[in-house]
This record gives sequence, structure tokens and C-alpha cells, in this order.
Amino acid sequence: MTNTFTTPRTAVIDRVTSESSIHLELNLDGTGKNDISTSVPFYDHMLTALSKHSLIDLTVKATGDIDIDVHHTVEDTAICLGLALKEALGDKRGIRRFGDATVPLDEALAHAVVDVAGRPYIVHMGEPAGQEYHLIGGHYTGSMTRHVFESLTFNSGICLHMNVLAGRDPHHIVEAQFKALARALRAGVEPDPRVDGIPSTKGAL
Repeated sequence: MTNTFTTPRTAVIDRVTSESSIHLELNLDGTGKNDISTSVPFYDHMLTALSKHSLIDLTVKATGDIDIDVHHTVEDTAICLGLALKEALGDKRGIRRFGDATVPLDEALAHAVVDVAGRPYIVHMGEPAGQEYHLIGGHYTGSMTRHVFESLTFNSGICLHMNVLAGRDPHHIVEAQFKALARALRAGVEPDPRVDGIPSTKGAL
């Protein structure tokens, strides 16, 4: 049995508020091609890694009130990414559903597990004490990492367990998590040639 998707698994999301303006395009069946500009350079770096290692094509053009704080732009971009994942996945017919990955970055090590279940949930553990207070790249605070994952999972309907197993450098700790998420997502959303229909005993995800 060969499972191929008959319609493109893509999404385009536009979201404009008084705090930010986001345009996001996504293709689950891509090659990791990306064009990302959020006005937050470190976040651009993380989303580029997410796209590259998940093989999800991703375009993001975001602007916002970063003169106040980058929080709104980072959060709203993650919301749009979650909405795009949900739309592109459709009824989730023929996917593997579950994915997991353990990814190192020098001294840092992160483990991510995803269930593309339609039920949003986030478990985020293991960051060293004080990670949330680090300012990375002059803009991005360590506390934003969990908030990105919360916003993404709640809006995509994906369950994510993220566990930081080791790490000292704040940059490496964040990047290992984004890369682990990327590899887990890659496995969870890809077609499974042995699956006929929706991979759930309920018949729906």
C-alpha cells in the first residue's frame, strides 16, 4: 500500500491585531525551504531551524510592537504557526501521528514527543534554573520558549512533551528544543504507507 495525499497540505494564515501583523505560509510536504522575518533575529534563527529540520516549507513575515517588547510578535507568530499546522493537516488521514526525537547541540540535549491527536497539551520540563531570565540575541528571553510551544500546541491541537536533558549555554538549550520539535513533527505529520484512513480507534483526530 502506498499512501499519497490527493490534496496539497498547505495553509496561509494572516492575523492582524493592534500589536502585530503576521503573514504565514506553510507546506507540510516541502523540503525545508524557508523565508522568515519576524523582526526578532534569534526567533528567526529558531524558526529557520524548525523549518529546515522538519522539512516543512515556511514563510513568515511578521511585524509588531517590538519597541515595547518582543512578546506579542513572538506569541502571535506561534499562534499563526499552530493555526497553519491545524489547517494543513486536515482530517489527518494517512499520517503517522506520533513522532519523537532526541537532538543534541554540543552540551545541550532535548527530547521531544508529539501526538498529532487534535487534543492540545504541553508538558515542558528540564530547563536549568534561571533559563527563563536569560536574554538571548539582545531581544529574546528564555521564558519565551515555553510560551511559543504553548501557543503552537493550543492552536494546532498537537500534544507535545518537551524535556531538556542537559544544557549549559542558553542559546544551545533553546535551539536543541526547536530542532527536537522539528524532527518529532517531521515524523508525526509524514505519510505512513501502512495506514489506511485515520490513525485512531475513534475514527477521528
